[in-house]
Amino acid sequence: MNLADELAAAADRLEASGISEPRREASSLIANAIGRDRVFLVAHPEYILTEREAVAVDEFISRRSAREPFQYIVGRQEFYALDFLVNPSVLIPRPETELLVERAIDHLRKIEEPRFCEIGVGSGCISISVLSNVPNATAVAADISEAALAVAAANAQRHNVIDRLELIRSDLFDGLPRGPYHAILSNPPYIPSNEIAGLQPEVRDFEPVNALTDGSSGIEILRRIIHGTPERLIEGGLLMLEIGAGQFEIVDRIFDRSIWRSVDVILDLQQIPRTVIAIKK
Repeated sequence: MNLADELAAAADRLEASGISEPRREASSLIANAIGRDRVFLVAHPEYILTEREAVAVDEFISRRSAREPFQYIVGRQEFYALDFLVNPSVLIPRPETELLVERAIDHLRKIEEPRFCEIGVGSGCISISVLSNVPNATAVAADISEAALAVAAANAQRHNVIDRLELIRSDLFDGLPRGPYHAILSNPPYIPSNEIAGLQPEVRDFEPVNALTDGSSGIEILRRIIHGTPERLIEGGLLMLEIGAGQFEIVDRIFDRSIWRSVDVILDLQQIPRTVIAIKK
C-alpha cells in the first residue's frame, strides 16, 4: 500500500481499539516507524513502503492497538523542552511535573553552588531538566530500580550533565550522602493501590507499578520522605513533592510546623493541588 492507504488503515485499527485521536497517532507512529517526519506523509501520499517499512509500521500499530503507550513504542518523550529516552522501566514524564522543575530551577538559580537531591529518579527528567537549566548545580539522585537508573544515566549522558549527577541505587534515603542539600525533589509513587485497577490501560498495564503506588494508601512513601528530609536540608532549604488529587490536606498534616517555616501547594492546569513546597526553618 502507499502511505495514504497505510495511514487510513492504521487509523481505522487504532480507532477500533479505542484510541481517542487515531489519525494523529497513526500519522506519528508511521512517521517514526519509517524514519520520516509527518510532513513527508502529507507531501508524499503516493509513496510505497518498502517491505521492511511495512513490517515496522504493522508492529507499531499493533502495539498501540494493544494500548501500549505511544512513548514506549517510539522510545522517547519531550519534557521541559528536552527529549528523554523512556522504556517500561520508568514512568512517562508528564506535563504537570514541569511545575516542580520550574520552581526548583527558580530556587536553585539564586544559590552560588547549589546542590540538590532527587528521590525516585526514574527517567531522570526532573534532575536532568534542573541541571540543564542551572549549570552550576550538582545533584544526587536515587532509585530502587537498577533498570530505571540505567535509563537515567543514558539521559544524563544524552544531555551532557552526567558529570554533575551522581546516581545511586537506594530505597529512598538509604545509602545516600547526607548532604546537606539546598533542595530535595521527588515525584514518588502516590496513587492508592485500590485505584490502580481503574486507571487507563496505558498506565495500568504498561507503566511500572512500583513507580505508581506504594502498595497502600498512596501516602506512605510521601510520609517517609517528609520525615527523612529535615536532617538533610540546609536552613531555608526546600522540599518539593508531587502529590495526587485530594492528598494535600493529609500531606499537609504530616509536616511538623516546629521544623518547617511554611508549606504551600501549587495547582496544576486542571486546578488540582499538585506540587507541595515546604521551606525548612
